[in-house]
Amino acid sequence: MYQVVKMYGDFEPWWLLEGWQDDIVMCDTFDNYQEALAFYKREWQKLSQNLSGCKEKKRGMVAFWDPNDQRWCEECEDYLQQYHSLLILNRTEELILLPCGKFPQKRQIKTSKQCKLLPKGKKRKN
Repeated sequence: MYQVVKMYGDFEPWWLLEGWQDDIVMCDTFDNYQEALAFYKREWQKLSQNLSGCKEKKRGMVAFWDPNDQRWCEECEDYLQQYHSLLILNRTEELILLPCGKFPQKRQIKTSKQCKLLPKGKKRKN
């Protein structure tokens, strides 16, 4: 079983920081790799047509971005780039035990969410 996960958030998908699942906007499950890969490639094409930045770190992990799509982080007192990411994962990868139900295609982005750069409850020192 394979999953294609689409995320939108502050980090590229290869970091998998605590709470990374909160950035999931879509998740689809496939019985075989070829179906999952075909879907991944279609989603990759759609994102590449609309976003100028692109970086692939590992096979099956890509991040796209628009340099103007940033959010202000109160805790780190800086603007954070927002990434549209894709992952293709198989069931044997321990990190993925996602409930691949229906995630909304578009969600309301919280501008005051917890900063993943800093430990919880910590503020950046000036």
